Amino acid sequence: MATLKTTAAANWTAANATAKTQNNPWEKYLTFVDGQSANRTLWFLISLGIHATFFLPLPLVLIGFFNAPIAFLVITMLCFFANFVANMGGSGIRTTFTCFMASIVIHLGMIAWVVIS
Repeated sequence: MATLKTTAAANWTAANATAKTQNNPWEKYLTFVDGQSANRTLWFLISLGIHATFFLPLPLVLIGFFNAPIAFLVITMLCFFANFVANMGGSGIRTTFTCFMASIVIHLGMIAWVVIS
């Protein structure tokens, strides 16, 4: 039986270079989001549920009771469909989670705008 035999031992040496790690908030956020890639479907359902129960009725309350501008309805619908298309279109977890977080920030900003003015 023919076998291959190596005559020289492989010498692997590691350089003393340290990996450049940044502990800024953006890197921590991306690390968290990348760790959630196994839960993409769960995040889609959470996003859909929060949009359906909290964010879609929000313009009704803000426009009806607090005389907010009608543009809040347009913003809410754009956020909802952006999240829906991103999740149903098969975007990566970074895109879908960032889109969901941006939607939360936008809606909190709308509430703050109504409270401040």
